[in-house]
Amino acid sequence: MTDIPIYSYEDLRKKADEFLHKYHSSGNIPIPIEEIVEFEFRINIVPVLGLQREFEVEGFTSSDLKNIYVDEYVHTDRITRYRFTLAHEIGHIVLHRHLYRDHKFDSIYGWKGFINSMTEEEHSWLEYQGYAFAGLVLVPKEKLLKSVSEWTRKIRDRGISMEKNWDFAWDLITEHVAKAFLVSPDVIEKRVEKDELKKKYLK
Repeated sequence: MTDIPIYSYEDLRKKADEFLHKYHSSGNIPIPIEEIVEFEFRINIVPVLGLQREFEVEGFTSSDLKNIYVDEYVHTDRITRYRFTLAHEIGHIVLHRHLYRDHKFDSIYGWKGFINSMTEEEHSWLEYQGYAFAGLVLVPKEKLLKSVSEWTRKIRDRGISMEKNWDFAWDLITEHVAKAFLVSPDVIEKRVEKDELKKKYLK
């Protein structure tokens, strides 16, 4: 397999922005990724008992792009991980549609065979792009900037010194921003790092 596209982070940002403009033009957060998957793409979301436990996979997409299979526990009990899994899989559908349609599978075993047909480098590129796209879709830059700025101001208004209590203050900001976007704090940390918001706006 040699036709995995090579996208830069800014390429992926552009594609994520185009995706949001087309499917969620209001820009309101949290991004309704489940509704986009089901009603805009008309993809079935199929919970699978023990998917993560048995196969170390939280989700995968069938080669006909009609079903996204998600670990049942993630689906019912880990809302932020569930949302990220959907965004990750829709990223593959947007970015790698041609790769999926060149293969035929609708089970975890077929998907594993698809993944195992790649080199380690190809698989790394595929997953990096899925993860990056998901973060950019669920946490758009302008909304992130606005939310981080608002919570920075609120933290300072509470009398918490950013300079003296940097780690504590930043943990509070990350926690509140993550709740607004309905993602994990780790996703916010990665997006902040990529957009260099700590350097630009917090120090």
